[in-house]
Amino acid sequence: MRFPRLPDWVVYAAIVVAVLFAARGRDERTDAPPPPPKSAEPLGEVVGPASPFDPAVVVDVPEKTGPAAGTAFSIGRAGVWLTARHVVDGCAKPVIVVGPGTGVAVSVKVDPNSEAALLFTEGGAAPLPLGLVEPLRRGQRAFHPGFPQGEPGEASSRLLGRETLVVRGHGARSEPVLVWAETGRTEGLQGTLGGLSGAPALDAQGRVLGVTIAESPRRGRIYTTAPEIVRATLAANGRRADVTATGEPITPQNYFIVSDDLRRELQVAQVICLDR
Repeated sequence: MRFPRLPDWVVYAAIVVAVLFAARGRDERTDAPPPPPKSAEPLGEVVGPASPFDPAVVVDVPEKTGPAAGTAFSIGRAGVWLTARHVVDGCAKPVIVVGPGTGVAVSVKVDPNSEAALLFTEGGAAPLPLGLVEPLRRGQRAFHPGFPQGEPGEASSRLLGRETLVVRGHGARSEPVLVWAETGRTEGLQGTLGGLSGAPALDAQGRVLGVTIAESPRRGRIYTTAPEIVRATLAANGRRADVTATGEPITPQNYFIVSDDLRRELQVAQVICLDR
C-alpha cells in the first residue's frame, strides 16, 4: 500500500515543533536544580573496646630529650589545653605561641597513665567541642590541624582500628591507641609529620576524637589517643566530653581552610619548650 505524500508545509511545521520542544527541554534542564549529592561514604564496622589481642606498637623514650615543639588545642575558654605528653613532659619552660616571637607561659599537668597532657594558661581561646563518646567506625575520616615540622600544616586520615602503645624507658606504660591511615597532607609537605604531635584529631563535625601522638612514616600511619583515655584524663580534672556541640563541618576538600581558621583563632596553637 502506498501512503499519500505529505505537503511540504506539514513536514516543515513538524520540524519547527520538534525544535521548539527540544529547546524547551534544554531550558528546563538548564534551570533545574543540581542533582542531589551522593550519599555519604559507607563506613565499616564499629571499633570495639580495647582488647589484650590488639596488635602492639613499641616506642622507646629516652630519659632526656632535646628541645621540643608540637601542637596544642583549646578545650576551655579559661585557658585549658590538650597536647601530647612527650611534647611537654620534662620541659622547664613550655609556652604557647600566640604571635610572631610572642608566647604565653603554661603550667603542665601530665597524665601518668597516658600520652595526654593538660596545659593551663591565663586566659584562652574558644574551646573545640569534644566528641569522645560516640562509637567509632572503621574507615571514618579524621583531620589533624597543627604545626608539622614547626610550620602551619595538616593531615587527613581514615580509621583502621586499635593497637596497644607500649612505651619503654621514660614514662614506661601501656595504653590503647587508635591507628589511622594517612590519606592526605598539606601540599608540599614532605617527610615527617613531627610537630603535629598534640594536634586534635577532628571528625567531620569538627569534634575532637583524640590527640595526635605519633606517626609511622614508612607505613603511612598516624596514631592518636583512644577516646576512653582522653575521657579519663578530662574526668580527673573535672571535665567531660560534650557531644551536643559541633564545630565547623570538615571535608577532604576544605580541611586545609578550616585548619587555617582554627590556627588563626588560636583554637589550635603551637607549643614549644624553651628549655629542658
